[in-house]
Amino acid sequence: MTDQENQATTGMPTTYDPKSAEKKWYKYWIDGQYFKAGQKPEAEPYTIVIPPPNVTGMLHIGHALDFTLQDILIRTKRMQGYDALWLPGSDHAGIATQTKVEQKLREQNISRHDLGREKFLEKVWEWKDQYAETIHEQWAKMGFSLDYSRERFTLDEGLSKAVREVFVKLYEKGLIYRGKKIINWDPAARTALSDIEVEYKEVNGHLYHLQYPLKDGSGHITVATTRPETMLGDTAVAVHPKDERYKDMIGKMLVLPIVGREIPIIADEYVEREFGSGAVKITPAHDPNDFEVGLRHDLPQIIVMDETGTMNDQAAKYEGMDRADCRKQIVQDLKDLGVLIKIEDHVHQVGHSERTGAVVEPYLSTQWFVKMQPLAERAIEAQKAGKGVRFVPDRFEKTYLNWIENVRDWCISRQLWWGHRIPAWYCESCGEIHVAHEDVTQCSKCGSTELTQDNDVLDTWFSSALWPFSTLGWPEQTADLERYYPTNVLVTGYDIIYFWVARMIFTALEFTGEIPFKDVLMHGLVRDSEGRKMSKSLGNGVDPLDVIERYGADAMRYMISTSSTPGQDLRFRWERVEQARNFANKIWNASRFALMNLEGFTYDDIDISGELSTADRWILHRLNETSRDITRLIDAYEFGETGRLLYNFIWDDLCDWYIEFAKLSLYGDNVSAKKTTQSVLSYVLDRTLRMIHPFMPFISEEIWQHLPHEGETITLAAWPEYDPAFEDAEAAAEMSLLMDAIRAVRNIRAEVNVPMSKKIELMLKAGDEQVLQIVNRNEVYVQRFCNTSSFTAGLDLTTPDKAMTAVITGAELYLPLAGLIDIDQEIARLEKELQHLNSEVQRVEKKLANEGFVAKAPAKVIEEEKAKMADYSDKRSKVIARIEELRG
Repeated sequence: MTDQENQATTGMPTTYDPKSAEKKWYKYWIDGQYFKAGQKPEAEPYTIVIPPPNVTGMLHIGHALDFTLQDILIRTKRMQGYDALWLPGSDHAGIATQTKVEQKLREQNISRHDLGREKFLEKVWEWKDQYAETIHEQWAKMGFSLDYSRERFTLDEGLSKAVREVFVKLYEKGLIYRGKKIINWDPAARTALSDIEVEYKEVNGHLYHLQYPLKDGSGHITVATTRPETMLGDTAVAVHPKDERYKDMIGKMLVLPIVGREIPIIADEYVEREFGSGAVKITPAHDPNDFEVGLRHDLPQIIVMDETGTMNDQAAKYEGMDRADCRKQIVQDLKDLGVLIKIEDHVHQVGHSERTGAVVEPYLSTQWFVKMQPLAERAIEAQKAGKGVRFVPDRFEKTYLNWIENVRDWCISRQLWWGHRIPAWYCESCGEIHVAHEDVTQCSKCGSTELTQDNDVLDTWFSSALWPFSTLGWPEQTADLERYYPTNVLVTGYDIIYFWVARMIFTALEFTGEIPFKDVLMHGLVRDSEGRKMSKSLGNGVDPLDVIERYGADAMRYMISTSSTPGQDLRFRWERVEQARNFANKIWNASRFALMNLEGFTYDDIDISGELSTADRWILHRLNETSRDITRLIDAYEFGETGRLLYNFIWDDLCDWYIEFAKLSLYGDNVSAKKTTQSVLSYVLDRTLRMIHPFMPFISEEIWQHLPHEGETITLAAWPEYDPAFEDAEAAAEMSLLMDAIRAVRNIRAEVNVPMSKKIELMLKAGDEQVLQIVNRNEVYVQRFCNTSSFTAGLDLTTPDKAMTAVITGAELYLPLAGLIDIDQEIARLEKELQHLNSEVQRVEKKLANEGFVAKAPAKVIEEEKAKMADYSDKRSKVIARIEELRG
C-alpha cells in the first residue's frame, strides 16, 4: 500500500509532523476556550497560579520544566472533571528589567537620567510589552493550557492596589519601618539588595595584618582584615572583655594609621578571643556586625565610599578612587609606613549581586524594612500545628523552618525607577511621613502642601509575595478569590524557597488568614549533560525552542518532565529527547496500524461486552492497572515513575504484544472476533491517548481526532478511571506464561542463529494440567509467534536427545536440533570461534605475566586487561560446553 493509500485509509500521514500539528491544535484549543476556568460551576475547583516569569527575555529550559509539570497537573485535573484554573502572568522584575533597558540605552550613549523618570519608564513599558508577547509565543509553542482571560502582571492596576494595601496595613501595625542600617549595596545597579539576593562565591583573597599604635607610645595592637580600604572608616578596635592580654588596654586610644584619627579600644563579647590576634577593627558604616557593636558603644558611623563604590571625601587622599584601586594603593602605603606586618593567602566567601554580578558592599543607608519575626511566628505556629503547607519532598520543610526561625528584617526599598513606588510622602516643612493608599497633597500635621513622594520602589519580591491572592482580585472579595483560593499546589525550584515561597506564606497568613497553597512541589535545576549549572559563561544553556524545532514540543515535554524525581536536579541530554521523539513515533505508528483496521468503525460500534480472547482480557487488565497507578503517581508528583509506567505499557504491552496478538483476529475470517478486537483496540488506544495527553498534548490530540471518539477535544475527555470489572488475574497469568514461552523460543533462535522466518519444531512439557489447558487454549498464539512447523504440548513427553531447552514458570520447552541447524556446520563454526578465543586468552595471559608491563602500566589499564581475560575465559568455557553438547 502506498503512502497516499495509507493516508486515505487512516486519515493520518505516514510520519508525524509536529510543527503543523502544534500550531493547528493550540489555535483550536484557544479558539474553543477549552482552558478557561469557571465553565463547570458545579465542579470542585483546582487552582495553580504560575510562578510569574520575569519580563527580561526568553524563557529558558528551567521554565520549560517548571511550567510543563504544572501543565501536566492542570490537564489531568481538567480531564478528571475539576474546574481547573491555571492562572498565567509575569513579573516586572525590578532590578533585572531596569538593568537590561539601561544596557540597551547605553548602546545609544543614553542614560536613564538623560531621559528622566517618566520617559525612562515609557521605554521600560515598551520592553515589557515586547517580551510579554515573546513569553506568550513560547507558552503557545510548549502547549501550556493557561487561562489567558485571567492573566496578570505585577504592575497592573489590581496588583498595584494590593501592594499599596499591604504596605499601608503593615506600616500601620508597625511591621514596616524606615531606618538607617547596614544593607547589601549593589554598586553596579546602585540599589539596596535583600540578604537572599546576594550570592556568596569562594574567592582567593588575602588577610592583611596591621599594627595600630597606641597614642601614648607604649605599644601597638594587631588587627587582621580582608578589606584594608575600609580601615579609613574605623572608629574603634574591639577586644573581648575577659581577654587577659588586653585588659589593661581597654579604654586607651589608638592612632589610626594614614588617617591619624584617634580611636578607642573597647570591650565587647562579640569578639572571638581564639580567632587571630583576638582584636578586631570596628567599621560601623561598612560591616553589619560592626554596626551593631557601634550602636552598643555609641561609635561614629563614617561612610568612606559612595553609591558607585568610589571612595568619597571621608577617604582622605584616596577620594575619587575605585574601591579596588584604593585597596592596592592603601596596601602599598601601609607597607611604606611599616604597619603592614604580614599578608596571608586567604580563601573566603564574598557576596555578589545576584542580578549584576558586582561585589556587594555592606553599606550604611536609610531604607525601608519589614519586621519579619512577627510574620514568621505565625507561619512557624501554623507549620508545627500541622496547618501549614505540605512540602514535596518533605525534607524541604526543615529547610523552610530553619530559615524562618532565624529570619532577619527584610530591606524592601530599591533605588530604582521601575517598580511599585513606595507610597510614602515627606512633608518639606515639618518632616512628617505620610503613608497612604492614594497621593497625599497636604500634611496632616502642619497643613503644608509641599510634599514629596519617596523616589524608591519596592523590592520585586514584595509584590510577588502577594501573587497567589492578589492575582485573584484581593483586596476586593471577588468571586474568583472566593472560589479558587487557597490554591492547590505551587510548583517551583528549590532555589527560591527563601526568596518567594516563605514570603508568600507570611503574607497570605497575615492578610487572608489561610495558607496560599496546600502543597509546594520543589523540583531541581536543569543541568547540562555533565551535571554543570547552565550559564552564559559556559555556553551550555539550552533554548527550549531549539529543542522543539528539532524534535517537537511533545518530545521535549515528555523528556524533561519524566527525567527526575521531586527535589532532584536533572541532566539535559539530547539523546533522551531523541528517545522521547522515538516514543512519540511509536505511538503514531501503532495508531496508524489501528486506524487501518478500523475503517468504517464508529464510536457507537465499540462493544467490549462480548467474548474476549485472552489477549483482549489481558490488555484491558493492564490498561486498568496502568490508569490506577498513573493517577496515584501524578497525585504524588512522581512524574519520572509515571513516565516509566506509560512507556512500558505503550511500548511493550500495547505495541509489542497486544497489537501483534490482535492481528490474528483482525486478519482472520471470524467476523465476530474481528469486531471484538476492533472494539478493544479502539477502546484501549483511546484511553491510552488520554493518559499520555498531559505529557504529550499535541500528538495525542492529533491521533484522538482520527479515532472513533465523542466530544470536541481530548483536552476535555474524561480521565480513565480504575474499574474493578477489568481486573483479570487469570488473563494476566495466562499471558505471562505465553509471553515467557515466546521470549524463550526467540532467545534460543538468537543463540543458534536461526531466523524467525525459519519454521521450527517445538515441544512444551507442562508442569500441571492447568498450565496445559492454558497452552491448549492459546495454541494459536504459540504457533504464530514461535513460527512452528509442529507444536506438541503435554504432561509427559519423551524429550529428544539433542535439543535446545528452556525452563519457564510452569513448563519446559524443547527445540529438537535435527532440522533446526546443521550440527556439523555449527560444530565447525564453534571450533573456529574457540581457536580465536584461545589465542585471545593466551595473548592477555602473556601480557599480564610480563613484569615490565605490570610495573609500568597504569592501574586502570591493568584492570581493563584483567576484565578482558575474565570475559574471554567465560566465553571460551561456554563454547567448549556447547561443542560437547552438540557432539553428544
